[in-house]
Amino acid sequence: MTADFTALVLEEEGGKVRASVKALPVASLPEGDVSVAIAYSTLNYKDGMIVNGLGRMVRNYPHVPGIDFVGTVEESASPAFKPGDKVILTGWRVGEIHWGGYAQKARVKAAWLVPLPAGLTPVRAMAIGTAGFTAMLSLMALEEHGLHPSAGEVLVTGASGGLGSVAVALLAAQGYAVAASTGRPELHGYLRDLGAATILDRAELVPSPFLEDGKPGQPLGSERWAGAIDTVGGATLTTLIATMKYWSSIAVCGLASGSELHASLLPFLLRGVNLLGIESGTCQMPRRAQAWERLTKELPMAALDRMTAIAPLRDVPKLASEILLGRVRGRTVIDVNA
Repeated sequence: MTADFTALVLEEEGGKVRASVKALPVASLPEGDVSVAIAYSTLNYKDGMIVNGLGRMVRNYPHVPGIDFVGTVEESASPAFKPGDKVILTGWRVGEIHWGGYAQKARVKAAWLVPLPAGLTPVRAMAIGTAGFTAMLSLMALEEHGLHPSAGEVLVTGASGGLGSVAVALLAAQGYAVAASTGRPELHGYLRDLGAATILDRAELVPSPFLEDGKPGQPLGSERWAGAIDTVGGATLTTLIATMKYWSSIAVCGLASGSELHASLLPFLLRGVNLLGIESGTCQMPRRAQAWERLTKELPMAALDRMTAIAPLRDVPKLASEILLGRVRGRTVIDVNA
Protein backbone atom coordinates (compact mmCIF):
# COMPACT_ATOMS: atom_id res chain seq x y z
CA MET A 1 0.00 0.00 0.00
CA THR A 2 2.23 2.77 -1.29
CA ALA A 3 0.14 4.56 -3.92
CA ASP A 4 -2.09 7.53 -3.31
CA PHE A 5 -5.81 6.93 -2.99
CA THR A 6 -8.93 8.98 -3.64
CA ALA A 7 -11.17 10.06 -0.78
CA LEU A 8 -13.95 12.49 0.07
CA VAL A 9 -12.29 14.89 2.49
CA LEU A 10 -14.11 17.20 4.90
CA GLU A 11 -12.36 20.43 5.89
CA GLU A 12 -13.54 23.09 8.29
CA GLU A 13 -13.11 26.77 7.52
CA GLY A 14 -14.62 29.54 9.57
CA GLY A 15 -16.95 27.15 11.33
CA LYS A 16 -18.29 25.75 8.05
CA VAL A 17 -17.57 22.28 6.70
CA ARG A 18 -16.92 21.73 3.01
CA ALA A 19 -16.39 18.46 1.17
CA SER A 20 -14.15 17.72 -1.81
CA VAL A 21 -12.70 14.66 -3.53
CA LYS A 22 -8.92 14.56 -3.18
CA ALA A 23 -5.93 12.28 -3.62
CA LEU A 24 -4.29 11.38 -0.30
CA PRO A 25 -1.07 9.51 0.52
CA VAL A 26 -1.44 6.09 2.14
CA ALA A 27 0.75 7.38 4.98
CA SER A 28 -2.11 9.67 6.01
CA LEU A 29 -4.36 6.75 7.01
CA PRO A 30 -5.02 6.43 10.75
CA GLU A 31 -3.66 3.67 12.95
CA GLY A 32 -5.10 0.17 12.72
CA ASP A 33 -4.03 -3.43 12.29
CA VAL A 34 -5.92 -4.16 9.05
CA SER A 35 -5.70 -2.25 5.77
CA VAL A 36 -8.58 -2.61 3.33
CA ALA A 37 -9.07 -1.78 -0.33
CA ILE A 38 -12.63 -0.46 -0.31
CA ALA A 39 -15.05 -1.47 -3.04
CA TYR A 40 -18.23 0.26 -1.90
CA SER A 41 -19.66 2.41 0.87
CA THR A 42 -23.22 3.56 1.38
CA LEU A 43 -25.36 6.52 2.39
CA ASN A 44 -27.04 6.71 5.81
CA TYR A 45 -28.82 9.56 7.57
CA LYS A 46 -25.84 9.91 9.89
CA ASP A 47 -23.57 10.31 6.86
CA GLY A 48 -25.77 13.18 5.73
CA MET A 49 -25.31 14.89 9.08
CA ILE A 50 -21.55 14.36 9.14
CA VAL A 51 -20.93 15.57 5.57
CA ASN A 52 -22.97 18.68 6.33
CA GLY A 53 -21.12 19.34 9.58
CA LEU A 54 -24.13 18.78 11.83
CA GLY A 55 -24.34 17.30 15.31
CA ARG A 56 -20.67 17.89 16.23
CA MET A 57 -19.92 14.22 15.58
CA VAL A 58 -16.59 15.09 13.95
CA ARG A 59 -14.17 17.04 16.09
CA ASN A 60 -10.93 16.84 14.09
CA TYR A 61 -10.46 17.99 10.50
CA PRO A 62 -9.47 17.17 7.81
CA HIS A 63 -11.67 14.07 8.00
CA VAL A 64 -12.78 11.24 5.73
CA PRO A 65 -16.46 10.37 6.44
CA GLY A 66 -18.49 7.25 5.59
CA ILE A 67 -19.74 5.03 8.42
CA ASP A 68 -19.85 1.81 6.34
CA PHE A 69 -17.67 0.02 3.84
CA VAL A 70 -17.03 -3.34 2.21
CA GLY A 71 -13.75 -4.37 0.65
CA THR A 72 -10.76 -6.68 0.48
CA VAL A 73 -8.00 -6.98 3.09
CA GLU A 74 -4.66 -5.86 1.67
CA GLU A 75 -2.50 -6.05 4.80
CA SER A 76 -3.19 -7.51 8.24
CA ALA A 77 -1.29 -7.65 11.51
CA SER A 78 -4.17 -9.60 13.04
CA PRO A 79 -4.53 -13.40 12.92
CA ALA A 80 -8.26 -12.90 12.38
CA PHE A 81 -7.82 -11.73 8.79
CA LYS A 82 -5.44 -12.31 5.90
CA PRO A 83 -4.90 -10.56 2.58
CA GLY A 84 -7.68 -11.37 0.17
CA ASP A 85 -10.41 -11.71 2.81
CA LYS A 86 -13.66 -9.89 2.03
CA VAL A 87 -14.85 -7.81 4.99
CA ILE A 88 -17.65 -5.48 6.08
CA LEU A 89 -17.46 -2.59 8.53
CA THR A 90 -20.42 -0.82 10.10
CA GLY A 91 -20.38 1.26 13.25
CA TRP A 92 -17.67 1.70 15.91
CA ARG A 93 -17.78 5.46 15.20
CA VAL A 94 -15.84 4.94 11.99
CA GLY A 95 -16.60 7.92 9.77
CA GLU A 96 -17.05 10.02 12.93
CA ILE A 97 -13.91 9.90 15.08
CA HIS A 98 -12.00 7.49 12.81
CA TRP A 99 -11.55 7.93 9.07
CA GLY A 100 -14.26 6.08 7.19
CA GLY A 101 -15.48 4.51 4.01
CA TYR A 102 -15.77 7.36 1.51
CA ALA A 103 -12.33 6.47 0.22
CA GLN A 104 -10.55 3.83 -1.81
CA LYS A 105 -8.55 2.65 1.22
CA ALA A 106 -9.02 2.36 4.99
CA ARG A 107 -7.00 1.23 7.97
CA VAL A 108 -9.02 0.01 10.97
CA LYS A 109 -9.00 -2.33 13.95
CA ALA A 110 -9.59 -6.00 13.18
CA ALA A 111 -12.17 -6.12 16.00
CA TRP A 112 -14.42 -3.82 13.98
CA LEU A 113 -14.60 -6.07 10.91
CA VAL A 114 -17.07 -8.80 9.98
CA PRO A 115 -16.34 -11.36 7.25
CA LEU A 116 -18.55 -10.85 4.20
CA PRO A 117 -21.16 -13.63 4.52
CA ALA A 118 -21.07 -16.33 1.86
CA GLY A 119 -23.65 -15.62 -0.80
CA LEU A 120 -23.77 -11.87 -0.15
CA THR A 121 -22.25 -9.66 -2.84
CA PRO A 122 -20.33 -6.50 -1.88
CA VAL A 123 -22.98 -4.28 -3.50
CA ARG A 124 -25.77 -5.96 -1.56
CA ALA A 125 -23.76 -5.77 1.65
CA MET A 126 -23.64 -2.00 1.29
CA ALA A 127 -27.25 -1.84 0.12
CA ILE A 128 -27.93 -3.27 3.57
CA GLY A 129 -25.31 -1.21 5.43
CA THR A 130 -25.95 0.33 8.83
CA ALA A 131 -29.57 1.08 7.93
CA GLY A 132 -30.41 -2.53 7.07
CA PHE A 133 -28.31 -3.91 9.90
CA THR A 134 -30.24 -1.69 12.33
CA ALA A 135 -33.54 -2.86 10.83
CA MET A 136 -32.59 -6.47 11.55
CA LEU A 137 -31.51 -5.64 15.12
CA SER A 138 -34.90 -3.98 15.56
CA LEU A 139 -36.75 -7.05 14.33
CA MET A 140 -34.66 -9.31 16.57
CA ALA A 141 -35.42 -7.16 19.63
CA LEU A 142 -39.15 -7.15 18.87
CA GLU A 143 -39.20 -10.92 18.45
CA GLU A 144 -37.31 -11.38 21.70
CA HIS A 145 -40.06 -9.37 23.41
CA GLY A 146 -42.83 -11.58 22.08
CA LEU A 147 -43.70 -10.26 18.63
CA HIS A 148 -44.92 -12.87 16.16
CA PRO A 149 -46.84 -12.62 12.86
CA SER A 150 -50.16 -13.64 14.41
CA ALA A 151 -50.07 -10.72 16.88
CA GLY A 152 -51.38 -8.13 14.41
CA GLU A 153 -50.20 -5.10 12.46
CA VAL A 154 -46.62 -3.87 12.76
CA LEU A 155 -45.99 -0.22 11.90
CA VAL A 156 -42.83 1.11 10.27
CA THR A 157 -42.42 4.89 10.37
CA GLY A 158 -40.25 6.74 7.88
CA ALA A 159 -40.88 3.73 5.70
CA SER A 160 -39.56 5.11 2.42
CA GLY A 161 -36.10 5.81 3.85
CA GLY A 162 -33.27 3.31 3.93
CA LEU A 163 -33.88 1.75 7.34
CA GLY A 164 -37.64 1.85 6.86
CA SER A 165 -37.50 0.25 3.42
CA VAL A 166 -35.41 -2.67 4.64
CA ALA A 167 -37.66 -3.04 7.70
CA VAL A 168 -40.78 -3.26 5.52
CA ALA A 169 -39.21 -5.91 3.29
CA LEU A 170 -37.88 -7.91 6.24
CA LEU A 171 -41.15 -7.90 8.17
CA ALA A 172 -43.22 -8.78 5.11
CA ALA A 173 -40.90 -11.67 4.25
CA GLN A 174 -41.45 -13.08 7.76
CA GLY A 175 -45.22 -12.99 7.34
CA TYR A 176 -46.02 -9.85 9.32
CA ALA A 177 -48.89 -7.55 8.37
CA VAL A 178 -46.87 -4.39 7.70
CA ALA A 179 -48.25 -0.87 7.86
CA ALA A 180 -45.91 1.72 6.34
CA SER A 181 -46.02 5.39 7.28
CA THR A 182 -44.64 7.94 4.81
CA GLY A 183 -45.08 11.57 3.85
CA ARG A 184 -44.41 10.81 0.17
CA PRO A 185 -47.59 9.70 -1.62
CA GLU A 186 -45.67 9.08 -4.84
CA LEU A 187 -43.95 6.15 -3.09
CA HIS A 188 -47.05 4.24 -2.02
CA GLY A 189 -46.60 1.80 -4.91
CA TYR A 190 -42.93 1.35 -4.03
CA LEU A 191 -43.83 0.44 -0.44
CA ARG A 192 -46.55 -1.98 -1.50
CA ASP A 193 -44.02 -3.60 -3.81
CA LEU A 194 -41.75 -4.13 -0.79
CA GLY A 195 -44.59 -5.87 1.05
CA ALA A 196 -46.55 -3.18 2.91
CA ALA A 197 -50.18 -4.20 3.34
CA THR A 198 -51.33 -0.76 4.54
CA ILE A 199 -50.03 2.75 3.83
CA LEU A 200 -50.49 5.62 6.30
CA ASP A 201 -49.83 9.25 5.55
CA ARG A 202 -47.49 10.51 8.25
CA ALA A 203 -49.99 13.31 8.91
CA GLU A 204 -52.15 10.67 10.59
CA LEU A 205 -49.46 10.39 13.26
CA VAL A 206 -48.16 13.98 13.36
CA PRO A 207 -49.21 16.31 14.84
CA SER A 208 -49.98 13.91 17.62
CA PRO A 209 -53.48 13.96 19.09
CA PHE A 210 -51.82 12.82 22.31
CA LEU A 211 -49.95 16.08 22.79
CA GLU A 212 -51.36 19.34 24.13
CA ASP A 213 -49.08 22.37 23.83
CA GLY A 214 -46.10 20.06 23.57
CA LYS A 215 -47.00 18.15 26.73
CA PRO A 216 -48.69 14.75 27.20
CA GLY A 217 -52.41 15.05 26.59
CA GLN A 218 -54.74 12.09 26.12
CA PRO A 219 -52.71 9.24 27.67
CA LEU A 220 -54.27 6.30 25.79
CA GLY A 221 -55.85 5.75 22.41
CA SER A 222 -57.43 2.75 20.76
CA GLU A 223 -55.15 -0.26 20.58
CA ARG A 224 -53.84 -0.89 17.09
CA TRP A 225 -50.18 -1.83 16.76
CA ALA A 226 -48.74 -5.19 17.80
CA GLY A 227 -45.26 -3.77 17.26
CA ALA A 228 -43.47 -0.88 15.61
CA ILE A 229 -40.10 0.10 14.19
CA ASP A 230 -39.82 3.86 14.64
CA THR A 231 -37.21 5.82 12.71
CA VAL A 232 -38.83 9.20 13.34
CA GLY A 233 -39.14 9.92 17.08
CA GLY A 234 -40.73 13.13 18.34
CA ALA A 235 -44.51 13.46 18.25
CA THR A 236 -44.83 10.36 16.06
CA LEU A 237 -43.39 8.25 18.86
CA THR A 238 -45.80 9.86 21.32
CA THR A 239 -48.69 8.71 19.15
CA LEU A 240 -47.30 5.20 18.83
CA ILE A 241 -46.88 4.77 22.57
CA ALA A 242 -50.51 5.71 23.16
CA THR A 243 -51.88 3.38 20.47
CA MET A 244 -49.89 0.18 21.10
CA LYS A 245 -51.59 -3.09 22.03
CA TYR A 246 -51.14 -4.72 25.42
CA TRP A 247 -47.63 -6.17 25.96
CA SER A 248 -46.38 -4.77 22.67
CA SER A 249 -43.04 -3.16 21.89
CA ILE A 250 -41.56 -0.33 19.84
CA ALA A 251 -38.02 -0.59 18.48
CA VAL A 252 -36.73 3.00 18.59
CA CYS A 253 -33.96 3.49 16.05
CA GLY A 254 -34.19 7.02 14.67
CA LEU A 255 -35.00 10.65 15.43
CA ALA A 256 -35.62 12.29 12.07
CA SER A 257 -38.48 14.28 13.62
CA GLY A 258 -36.77 15.12 16.89
CA SER A 259 -34.97 13.70 19.89
CA GLU A 260 -37.37 14.83 22.60
CA LEU A 261 -40.15 12.58 23.87
CA HIS A 262 -43.28 13.83 25.63
CA ALA A 263 -45.47 10.94 26.74
CA SER A 264 -47.57 9.68 29.61
CA LEU A 265 -46.41 6.76 31.72
CA LEU A 266 -49.86 5.16 31.55
CA PRO A 267 -49.28 3.08 28.38
CA PHE A 268 -46.24 1.54 30.06
CA LEU A 269 -48.03 0.88 33.36
CA LEU A 270 -51.51 -0.06 32.12
CA ARG A 271 -50.65 -1.87 28.87
CA GLY A 272 -47.12 -3.08 29.48
CA VAL A 273 -45.74 -1.27 26.43
CA ASN A 274 -41.98 -1.59 25.94
CA LEU A 275 -39.62 0.95 24.37
CA LEU A 276 -36.60 -0.88 22.98
CA GLY A 277 -33.60 1.30 22.19
CA ILE A 278 -31.62 0.02 19.20
CA GLU A 279 -27.93 0.97 19.03
CA SER A 280 -26.08 -0.73 16.18
CA GLY A 281 -22.69 0.98 16.31
CA THR A 282 -21.20 -0.99 19.20
CA CYS A 283 -23.27 -4.15 18.79
CA GLN A 284 -21.07 -7.01 20.01
CA MET A 285 -19.73 -9.60 17.60
CA PRO A 286 -21.93 -12.65 18.38
CA ARG A 287 -25.11 -10.63 17.87
CA ARG A 288 -23.58 -8.73 14.96
CA ALA A 289 -22.74 -12.00 13.20
CA GLN A 290 -26.22 -13.37 13.91
CA ALA A 291 -27.84 -10.28 12.39
CA TRP A 292 -25.73 -10.49 9.22
CA GLU A 293 -26.48 -14.20 8.88
CA ARG A 294 -30.21 -13.56 9.18
CA LEU A 295 -30.05 -10.68 6.71
CA THR A 296 -28.31 -12.90 4.18
CA LYS A 297 -30.94 -15.63 4.57
CA GLU A 298 -34.16 -13.71 5.27
CA LEU A 299 -34.02 -10.39 3.42
CA PRO A 300 -35.50 -10.85 -0.08
CA MET A 301 -32.60 -9.87 -2.33
CA ALA A 302 -34.89 -8.98 -5.22
CA ALA A 303 -36.61 -6.44 -2.95
CA LEU A 304 -33.23 -5.13 -1.79
CA ASP A 305 -32.14 -4.66 -5.40
CA ARG A 306 -35.33 -2.73 -6.23
CA MET A 307 -34.76 -0.28 -3.40
CA THR A 308 -31.08 0.31 -4.25
CA ALA A 309 -29.37 2.92 -6.41
CA ILE A 310 -25.62 3.19 -7.06
CA ALA A 311 -23.83 6.54 -7.17
CA PRO A 312 -20.18 7.66 -7.56
CA LEU A 313 -18.14 9.18 -4.74
CA ARG A 314 -18.37 12.67 -6.24
CA ASP A 315 -22.16 12.67 -5.73
CA VAL A 316 -21.97 12.18 -1.95
CA PRO A 317 -22.15 15.90 -0.97
CA LYS A 318 -25.35 16.40 -2.97
CA LEU A 319 -26.88 13.13 -1.73
CA ALA A 320 -25.91 13.97 1.85
CA SER A 321 -28.07 17.09 1.67
CA GLU A 322 -30.90 15.24 -0.07
CA ILE A 323 -31.13 12.53 2.57
CA LEU A 324 -31.53 15.13 5.34
CA LEU A 325 -34.48 16.57 3.42
CA GLY A 326 -36.13 13.16 3.11
CA ARG A 327 -35.65 13.06 -0.64
CA VAL A 328 -33.62 9.84 -0.89
CA ARG A 329 -35.68 6.72 -1.47
CA GLY A 330 -34.48 3.39 -0.11
CA ARG A 331 -30.76 2.66 -0.17
CA THR A 332 -27.87 4.29 -2.03
CA VAL A 333 -24.60 2.41 -2.56
CA ILE A 334 -21.52 4.57 -3.10
CA ASP A 335 -18.98 3.29 -5.64
CA VAL A 336 -15.78 4.80 -4.27
CA ASN A 337 -13.82 3.76 -7.37
CA ALA A 338 -16.15 5.36 -9.92
